[in-house]
Amino acid sequence: MSGKLDTYLQALRNRGPVVLLESQSPDHPEGRVSYLAGEPEYVLHMPPGGGKDNPWDILRECYAQRQDWLFGFLGYDLKNHLEDLQSANPDPVGAPDLWFMQPGVLLEYRHGDGDVRALKGEVPAEEVSQDPKEGSAVLEVSDFTSSTSRFDYLNRIREAQERIREGDFYEINLSHQMSGQFTGDPFDLYRRMRQVGPVPFAAFMETGELSVCSLSPERFLARRGDRVFSQPIKGTVERGADPEEDRRLRDGLSVSSKDRAENLMIVDLVRNDLSRVARKESVTVRDLFQVQTFGTVHQMVSTVEARVDTDDPFEIIRACYPMGSMTGAPKISTMKYIEELENYRRGVYSGAIGYLDPKGNFDFNVVIRTALIRGNRLFYSVGGAITSDSDPGSEWRETLVKGRALTQLFG
Repeated sequence: MSGKLDTYLQALRNRGPVVLLESQSPDHPEGRVSYLAGEPEYVLHMPPGGGKDNPWDILRECYAQRQDWLFGFLGYDLKNHLEDLQSANPDPVGAPDLWFMQPGVLLEYRHGDGDVRALKGEVPAEEVSQDPKEGSAVLEVSDFTSSTSRFDYLNRIREAQERIREGDFYEINLSHQMSGQFTGDPFDLYRRMRQVGPVPFAAFMETGELSVCSLSPERFLARRGDRVFSQPIKGTVERGADPEEDRRLRDGLSVSSKDRAENLMIVDLVRNDLSRVARKESVTVRDLFQVQTFGTVHQMVSTVEARVDTDDPFEIIRACYPMGSMTGAPKISTMKYIEELENYRRGVYSGAIGYLDPKGNFDFNVVIRTALIRGNRLFYSVGGAITSDSDPGSEWRETLVKGRALTQLFG
């Protein structure tokens, strides 16, 4: 990313909340772009639980009244306002169920030519005299442990597999939350995460109470005119120690029947979600089982797309929310059992970070590989898909591989 845009972010964060979305649109007609939003004219946030008001309706009304850019996040527990579901587990983070800003300053960075231009407001003066090198800042985390022991996680996997055999669901995503005492600047942590493993849907946010450092490789949902598309990820393997081992691991993932089965289940789920709002027979799948390489892992990605006629972006988002790769299939059944089998409220994790533009287009990632910092506490959740033939020990190790993007920064 442009060092100058880093500097602009430092200037804007001195004035209030900021949202940075990096490389958010690799298929943008003008090339890959990043967005930096700050100096909010309006902020909408709903506390955990939200009270009697439906946050989806409030967000829709906010957007309809303003017809402007909105940047922020949707929490996983907004599911409770879509289906007959609840979230009663402990919530150590206490993040809002949703948070969006209408920016007074919005910058677009075009990666192709390195140009930074203001879509709203003005490019800020470079208030930070020198842009520090990535990875140079002192960062510390102590007492970094999971809220779930290996023993308990393995037992939860076995219980999930028993329910699969009983026919309650086919596949379920189980996760656990790691946390510790954090010392340092959250943006320095984000920069270091980005240096280790660049991804297409990275995001950095500061709301005033919460900092979000997201290195997500996964797109939840995007809209470009009448085209809507989602890119679920299922299937993960760590990178090799040398090029030969790396190729062997990548090739092994590409032909893995287990990973293909997991991926296909979620692809079918996303197709079903999109069919609720799509034109008849417009839902298609392309790039099925494509293996993409990131800093610490190879992952299997598929693309599902459709054509829509509705002018309401929230009708589309609600039909697909939350991302099926973070629940399992069938979606409603797995969300009920996730509440039983996990021991924490997911909150921001498994939700979506992104933007809506004034024309009803939008782009949102899936909140994975994301550090949440509140006060001096850092939270980081990891998980994976469980099927009937999953090996519990291997699934536990896979969560540790996914956590490596963060833990290797601290040793």
